[in-house]
Amino acid sequence: MPRRVRPEAQWLTEAARTNLWLVPTAETLGAALLFLVTRAVDSAAYYRGWHLPGWVIAGSADGARQILTTMAAALITVVGVVFSIILVALTLTSTQFGPRMLRNFIRDRGTQWTLGTFVATFVYAMLDLVAVGSGPKGDFVPHVSITVVLALTMADVGVLIYFIHHIAIMIQLPQVIASIARDLDDAVENETAARGGRTYSRTAPEVELLRGLMDRGGGVVGSPESGYLQFIRRSMLVELAVRYDAVIKLHHRPGHFVVRGHPFLTVWPAAAAPDVERWLRRSHITGPYRTLTQDVAFAVDQLVEIAIRALSPAVNDTFTALTCIDWLGASLCRIAKDWDPDPICRDAQGLVRLITVPVSYDRLIERAFEKVRQAAAGMPAVMIRQLDALALITHSTLRPEQLPVLLAQADMIHRLAKETVPEPADLADIESAYQALVTLHRGDASAV
Repeated sequence: MPRRVRPEAQWLTEAARTNLWLVPTAETLGAALLFLVTRAVDSAAYYRGWHLPGWVIAGSADGARQILTTMAAALITVVGVVFSIILVALTLTSTQFGPRMLRNFIRDRGTQWTLGTFVATFVYAMLDLVAVGSGPKGDFVPHVSITVVLALTMADVGVLIYFIHHIAIMIQLPQVIASIARDLDDAVENETAARGGRTYSRTAPEVELLRGLMDRGGGVVGSPESGYLQFIRRSMLVELAVRYDAVIKLHHRPGHFVVRGHPFLTVWPAAAAPDVERWLRRSHITGPYRTLTQDVAFAVDQLVEIAIRALSPAVNDTFTALTCIDWLGASLCRIAKDWDPDPICRDAQGLVRLITVPVSYDRLIERAFEKVRQAAAGMPAVMIRQLDALALITHSTLRPEQLPVLLAQADMIHRLAKETVPEPADLADIESAYQALVTLHRGDASAV
């Protein structure tokens, strides 16, 4: 059974993950706390005459300063190298995979932990360097702290080797495509788990009546700012509707671009619209880019973007496009089983309070296949792989209403092949894949 995760927690997790400062900051604070502990041990050994173990490094204050200065300089140099590698990876990403792939690299935990490890070790070494000085019993040398610095530096060497390997793996196109597909599966799971609760008929007369009332006499509330809709606090909108005994209908879903002042939602009765408008800024989040939180179509669009870039005449990388189609097919098989969003949100008494605009199964299928098909004119291999992916999705389909959109996509691919593929042998292969899908569709339609 999918885990239940609060939508707000999903958004906060995504926001915390998509930056390069949070993990390094946490590691730096951890290094400062570690320094306080080792400094306390060194102070106890200095003032109370404790005998330290033999593996603790001993030496004079000048020797300690020289060691710490050398290590701090080396560490900050390595930090510069790490930054350079990150920038090269980001540059390759933006030019080869598209600018929207940059966020996938920024949110990578391996990159964040590597950067944080070196920065934290540098800060720890600098704190140790400041601690070296004179005292009532002669020069104070933090022997335990210096030993810890050397141990951390040795660990940093291993981290650097891991990071080079990690970047070399991460910038490979198959790895990028697979990671986006995993993000898509996670987004589907989170949205599926977030539904929960009781189920009601989505075609209930009350819902259609409410839609008609809102279209004719509802109060329209405009968007307070422009940007991509990133997150909607549905629970808050339901609470507002209960508080003012109203029904709210959204005009947009996460992933849509909203324009300031243009209709964002409709409230019925219209008298409650001003009260809802006062709380509107707190009910949603907009920004300059799309995110995976509540926007399953974004991951589909990312895979499609890589595929159509690969099919462009400037790149002409058919195998990358085929890889994208394979992963799209695998993810859509999961969606065919689990994706059944309910546009209606109700209160504890079962009354309709919020009408949303979820992305439909048909629309996800269309987004996954249409642009790739349009870019694949005259490419038999891509057309055949799309037909194979449609066949896999058909096998996973559980409801008869899901089948027509799959056959419609196959029909369009078939027509495009007849118009753009001149070679009879290639056209025969496409015809064979198409007829196999049609036969499968007829069998599944009778069995479902």
